[in-house]
Amino acid sequence: MRCPFCRNQDSRVIDSRNLDDGATIRRRRSCQECGKRFTTLETASLSVVKRSGVAEPFDRSKVISGARKACQGRPVSDDDLALLAQEVEETIRATGAAEVEAHEVGLAILEPLKRLDKVAYLRFASVYQGFDSLEDFEAAIQDLRSDQG
Repeated sequence: MRCPFCRNQDSRVIDSRNLDDGATIRRRRSCQECGKRFTTLETASLSVVKRSGVAEPFDRSKVISGARKACQGRPVSDDDLALLAQEVEETIRATGAAEVEAHEVGLAILEPLKRLDKVAYLRFASVYQGFDSLEDFEAAIQDLRSDQG
């Protein structure tokens, strides 16, 4: 790790602490050259591969944005959406893969959204799963009804 003050590559770790329930490590470092101290944060990288083949870092705000569109006009709070995005990220990270397909992120959104708001789930599923007919909606509604009973 380069020192942000003198650009020297030699630094010594003074202290390490877990943040975000172990998802991030905060390290306090001391530069061996100039003696100044600085902090680094380490997180495991998670990339999402889009249909075009381009990989980009996982972004919770994109999960929230997509779910928010489905929840428009529904009694769902920003806190609910933040928790949903956290659950989606935890589900994806639990696979152990460093790269996931965008399609897998969408699949990971469906179940928590179904528990959060059934109407929002139908909206999201209709776009994400490409409903083409009323029969597709009827089948999804029938699945929701069978889950309740």
